[in-house]
Amino acid sequence: MAESTAPEALDPGEEARSLWYALISRLFYAPPDSELLAGLSAGLAEGADEESAFLQTWRALQLACRGAEPQALREEFEALFIGVGKAPVTPYTSAYAATHAPDRHLLALRERLGAWGLGRREQVFEAEDHISALCDAMRWLIMQGYALDEQRAFFQEFVAPAVPLFCNAIKRSPTADFYLKVGEFTRLFIAVETDAFDMHTTT
Repeated sequence: MAESTAPEALDPGEEARSLWYALISRLFYAPPDSELLAGLSAGLAEGADEESAFLQTWRALQLACRGAEPQALREEFEALFIGVGKAPVTPYTSAYAATHAPDRHLLALRERLGAWGLGRREQVFEAEDHISALCDAMRWLIMQGYALDEQRAFFQEFVAPAVPLFCNAIKRSPTADFYLKVGEFTRLFIAVETDAFDMHTTT
């Protein structure tokens, strides 16, 4: 298992990153219940003209949470990501990052996670390349204080090549409504992360 240098207290910016990853992981693992919807819609305020595109998508998601019915969201989630037979939009990122060799991509991911002592629990059905698992791995790396270089390496190999394409697949789906907002929020967050890692590389 790779060593980490977990800080006693995370930098506020790093803590915010970990929370965004945690939220995305939760929303794509299961549809939000009434408690989560209430929490996400709390504190919604008028956006400023100069607000970033990412924050605009965050406010759009908060607004979508207001008045959303958990049962309707469950039906949308199941229609999108589970379906009958084959899901219209697969949440398994190997399908986007490695269309010609998804098994090889999943094996590489398992090896990387295994080096950190991470792996799928026996009672968990989803494979390690589920978008929720990838986002949770990024959250874990941040919370454990791994260096940005190591975070970036994982992000560039397993997250950046697949997640935007996954979000595009949601956008093309005629059954997506609430998850259109979740997908756009996720796409913009990944774009922000990409830019931030690029800036770190050049400094």
